[in-house]
Amino acid sequence: MDLLPYDEYAKSLNRKRTAAGVLFYDSAGRVLLVETSYKVSWEIPGGAVEAHETPWATAQREVEEELGFHEPIGRLVAIDHIPEEGVMPEGLAFIFDGGLVAEDAVAVLTSADPEILSVGLYALDDVVDKIKPRLAGRITAALEAIGSGGLALCENGQRVA
Repeated sequence: MDLLPYDEYAKSLNRKRTAAGVLFYDSAGRVLLVETSYKVSWEIPGGAVEAHETPWATAQREVEEELGFHEPIGRLVAIDHIPEEGVMPEGLAFIFDGGLVAEDAVAVLTSADPEILSVGLYALDDVVDKIKPRLAGRITAALEAIGSGGLALCENGQRVA
């Protein structure tokens, strides 16, 4: 078996897109979602990991940009493998625990980020038409991991054993 020269091997390695988000929730089990200006479906605060940036740095940066929150984010609670979809290559989504957030704190949020149209706390059952099923599954798995102290591994939004 012939081995590739190292630089050719390195160039042949698979490249995945990477995203990171932060899950905030209240004592009633509602989650904080943002309505963005650039896509139809709503999201948790977060975004694409930039070159030479770690997922946890992305999560912190995005929360500061989108919500103006400067507190440190919590631990990693979920990783989801996302299959290729249309023009988007396969990827990995990381979710970090943002912790409890009070309804009155969310009610007064005004994002300076032009990408964010609105921010609110929602029960997942009330927003099934606003978020992708994959995100709903990922959020559910992340909430379970927060409750158990574990880490949720998902494929396309579905928790795997």
